[in-house]
Amino acid sequence: MWPRKTPVWLRILALLSVLSGVAFQAQPQNPPPPKPTPQKDEQEIDPDDVISVSTTEVLLPVTVRDRSGRLVTDLTRKDFRVFENGIEQALSDLSLRQVPVDVVLMIDASSSAAKNLDDFRVAAEGFAAHLDADDRISLIQFDDRVALLQDWTRSQMQLHRALKRIAPGLFTRFHDAVLLASRDQLARPTARHAVIVLTDGIDSGRGSTFDAALRAALQSQTAIYVVSNTQIERSVKQEELSLLLSASDSIRRFNQLRIDDIRLGLAALDASEQNLEQLTAATGGRLYKPTSFRDLEKTYAEVADELKHQYALYYSPLNAKKDGQFRRVRVETSNPTHQVTARIGYFSGKH
Repeated sequence: MWPRKTPVWLRILALLSVLSGVAFQAQPQNPPPPKPTPQKDEQEIDPDDVISVSTTEVLLPVTVRDRSGRLVTDLTRKDFRVFENGIEQALSDLSLRQVPVDVVLMIDASSSAAKNLDDFRVAAEGFAAHLDADDRISLIQFDDRVALLQDWTRSQMQLHRALKRIAPGLFTRFHDAVLLASRDQLARPTARHAVIVLTDGIDSGRGSTFDAALRAALQSQTAIYVVSNTQIERSVKQEELSLLLSASDSIRRFNQLRIDDIRLGLAALDASEQNLEQLTAATGGRLYKPTSFRDLEKTYAEVADELKHQYALYYSPLNAKKDGQFRRVRVETSNPTHQVTARIGYFSGKH
């Protein structure tokens, strides 16, 4: 468990020290794993069974905000500098609003979000309405299983029908869901790949680990955006805890087990937020913590706006080796006050 005040960048670097020594490659003798489907209740996850990115050109989605958090949309190629393992790279192209995005919408059907599915459905359809004509969307539900409710589509009607098939479940296979969405629900080679998930991030399954989910997202160059309902759950728990603690001594003693349970739940939410912050920061996504499910539509619209206004930086790495190693990437702009968001690196392919 990380200390609560450990900076996100330090936790990421510690994980990278492990990740950088690991090479990932699909085994040629094995067929590719099946996509998650509603018909298959359980999926066995092999954390090391992820596919290396093999390309001579790197596509790096980048979001730039000013010091007030507003999106900066008027930059050109000369405003950017990209470094790979500390060495500056020559940018070959830059485009804005011209690179399509394939977005996996994921819903945690086992958390408190399951009680507010109508809010999610409205937010999801509003999000889809903001996408461009060449963008695609898919839908995954996860609880004690990972179910693909809608494969890639540009049809809002198909998404609408799929959203109606979401049903509350038990437990939370969050890590498995991130791994499968990153590994199996792959984007087109010419598109950006993003996952937007509504969850509290508390994994109660016995499958993949957090580290496996993170490296699968980095391996597939997937940006993870998390709309976390941790703040909503925290408010409910804190209200109940305050009520119990304000009671008489005899009532507090009678409810001690419940008080202890709430405190454990609050600690689990704190730990989950740390993981979600790390996951989104490392992959170039963003963590949102709305205070009400009524805010979901606004939050998803903000994510759609960011994806629409991302820059797409392209470069051919000076290091042309196909060694399967992790390459750290850093992006800067000519304005030091800008807040630049991009994934922290990628895994090269391997011969």
